[in-house]
Amino acid sequence: MAAAPSPVSVRTAASGSAGKLPSWAARIGGSNRVGFGGRASVSGAARKGGAVRASLFSPKPAVAKDARPTKVQELHVYELNERDRESPAYLRLSAKQSQNALGDLVPFTNKVYNGSLDKRIGITAGICILIQHVPERNGDRYEAIYSIYFGDYGHLTVQGPYLTYEESYLAVTGGSGVFEGAYGQVKLNQIVFPFKIFYTFYLKGIPDLPRELLCTPVPPSPTVEPTPAAKATEPHACLNNFTN
Repeated sequence: MAAAPSPVSVRTAASGSAGKLPSWAARIGGSNRVGFGGRASVSGAARKGGAVRASLFSPKPAVAKDARPTKVQELHVYELNERDRESPAYLRLSAKQSQNALGDLVPFTNKVYNGSLDKRIGITAGICILIQHVPERNGDRYEAIYSIYFGDYGHLTVQGPYLTYEESYLAVTGGSGVFEGAYGQVKLNQIVFPFKIFYTFYLKGIPDLPRELLCTPVPPSPTVEPTPAAKATEPHACLNNFTN
């Protein structure tokens, strides 16, 4: 008794000269089955003149490795609150109106200078959400989400713990311009809360930073101040098209 035809088959014509099998079909002995198992296979029956199964789908291509640069580049900037823009704004949203508590919001924006304090870079802009009041440290723990703007060079975005009483590390979550694709972390040195902060970025995933952004930083201290030219945003002492 002849075997039943497979679900997908190659059939020859019913009769006449059209009934001659092609040479490839003659070699494998008849019907050809197409499976969905992800690869072509030849069964034992096919080797004896039975069916041949072939995939309808191509094999999955190999996943490309991350080609982004892994070199770590340091970038230093100062954030200074010069008390000229009503920042920060404290919004008490918790039930405890007499003290800082979970849920309070603090939107803010401050001026940013390079690490040597001789060039105005731009601003910070973002928001902090109070997570925990820490009375024994006379401070608070916030979750912060904000950006630092660098004029025509673009901006960096960061997120993570903002502590008013000690250093903390935040994640670099991305950027634009020369910072597109950036990742890594930034060390936040709380010099005088909320007026003076020193940042050290450890950036990966981007080409070499422009020389204009690199400098030898002034050591952080409560007495640091920008140069008069940078504070006055004189053309030689600020980035092109910096955000004010």
